[in-house]
Amino acid sequence: MRIGLLTEGGYPYVSGDARLWCDRLVRGLGQHEFDIYALSRSERQEDEGWIQLPPQVSRVRTAPLWMAEDDGVVYGRRARRRFAEAYGELAAAVCEGPGSGAAAVDAGSSGDAGAVRGSASSGGAGVGAVGVSGGVEADRFGSALYELAELARDEGGLIGALRSEGAVRALERACRAPGALRTARAARVPDLLAVAAHFERALRPLSLDWYEGDGLDSVDLCHATAGGTAALPGLLARHFSGVPLLVTEYGVPLRAHYLASASVGDAPAARALLAAFHGRLTSEVYRAAALITPGNTHARRWQERCGADRAKLRTVYPGMEASRFAEVGEGAEASGCADPDTLVWVGRIEPAKDLISLLHSFAEIRKEEPKTRLRIVGAPADGPAGATYLAHCKALAAQLFPDEAEGVHAVGDNPVSFEEIGGPEVPGLPEAYASGAVIVLSSVVEGFPISLVEAMFCGRATVSTDVGAVVEVIGGTGLVVPPRNPRALAEACVALLRAPERRERLGAAARARALELFTVEQNIAAFHGIYLEIVSHSPERRVLVDEAGEPLPFGVPAEAHVPGRWTEARLMPTGRPHWAAGSPVRATVPVPAGEGA
Repeated sequence: MRIGLLTEGGYPYVSGDARLWCDRLVRGLGQHEFDIYALSRSERQEDEGWIQLPPQVSRVRTAPLWMAEDDGVVYGRRARRRFAEAYGELAAAVCEGPGSGAAAVDAGSSGDAGAVRGSASSGGAGVGAVGVSGGVEADRFGSALYELAELARDEGGLIGALRSEGAVRALERACRAPGALRTARAARVPDLLAVAAHFERALRPLSLDWYEGDGLDSVDLCHATAGGTAALPGLLARHFSGVPLLVTEYGVPLRAHYLASASVGDAPAARALLAAFHGRLTSEVYRAAALITPGNTHARRWQERCGADRAKLRTVYPGMEASRFAEVGEGAEASGCADPDTLVWVGRIEPAKDLISLLHSFAEIRKEEPKTRLRIVGAPADGPAGATYLAHCKALAAQLFPDEAEGVHAVGDNPVSFEEIGGPEVPGLPEAYASGAVIVLSSVVEGFPISLVEAMFCGRATVSTDVGAVVEVIGGTGLVVPPRNPRALAEACVALLRAPERRERLGAAARARALELFTVEQNIAAFHGIYLEIVSHSPERRVLVDEAGEPLPFGVPAEAHVPGRWTEARLMPTGRPHWAAGSPVRATVPVPAGEGA
């Protein structure tokens, strides 16, 4: 089948989100044809180029989200009226009524945003506090969104209109209307300009020429690698051409937006409006998707609280390459580790990883086990904040653990070391995990803990904080303690340092669990089955022809002509039958028995 893979800020670019799992998915499903539709996030990302693509990628189409030149489209009176009505409806759906965080975002914008962060760090149980669109508001938002898309298709673009003064005025009217969010009614002109600019950026995919003329209208399935803006092209392909949409979220964009908005300096009115917009968009994506594949139960809980139909959800764990850790994992039982008194932490150094609590915990550990050492392996997060946090951690380590020497003539040595992958002592990730007896994860916010799975592949015992999907991943093969509790973390580490046989049993169980659930092979097999499931329930809308160009008998299943769940009746503005919208395509060449398995 032909898959339209929709990405934002990642694959096929060298850097960005979801690059690795998308590449593994495409390479693992060589029997299918992939068209890549990628939205880039920065000029730097585009300059870095693409990774080498496999032959099953037939085309790549890209568009920048970080900039958009004015399309030069001049609307006539009728088009201006259409835009004012549609954009006004969109703004009204965002501004009024409960849902999409209406009540809670009102409160969160005034200072309760920390509750959102707290709920995420404790497993997402508090997501209900930020709610989503109700039925009426969701229908209103979706109708307005598709009307804007049809206007962009009819007129050749939407960029200039979204940047116009009329858009800002429509947003202002919606904010001042009776029943609008309390914080939205307080929006000032700078707030309205900032929100309108954000809307324009998020809605740029509406103006793309991806939806007709052998574009997304010709694929069998759209697979969005994230929700939100990344899934917008899939929404429009479904709206214009009836193409089914699959949405995969290994992190929930709406959750990420809530957490990010709680830490930026935007005015409360702007935060409330942007949270409501993203909530409405998320609700529409979940409503339109044929299936939704969260990467873990933590993400699944967020999706359910954000309006996803439970019947559409299929959990598919991320696929990770186990072979690179095979030597360490298979040799763990026979050779042990390089130093039985060493704890290892691996990851990106940033405040969410809570290395401060880890260092205080290590101080408690040293009181019980004076020979213990701590290796912190990783690079700081991008930007000055990451470097500042690393410097703070190093200063705290120097304060807590002055350089120690065995005698007056010996050189002092700090029991805490900060290292990066690629150095002489840690040439790669396997060597980092192999160097310690216990792997520690101290995060206060975590989605799917990749470093924890890597440690499991290596057959290492682990001590982790109970955040995100940690409990789901570890499944009883490691110790789990509450976050922000240095004493509990220290007690768990000491317990494993003093019990080598227990460490060995837990490590072996962890490796077996990881090989069963988190490999690339299980991920590819799951998506292959999901692709077949979706397409088998979606009617073929194109005219199939044989090699001679004649219509292929029985090329379209009889169920495709039966109203109901097989088809969706709606008025087409072009006035022509939906099944005749695309050009004829060749029938699939039969595959000899045994080759397609």
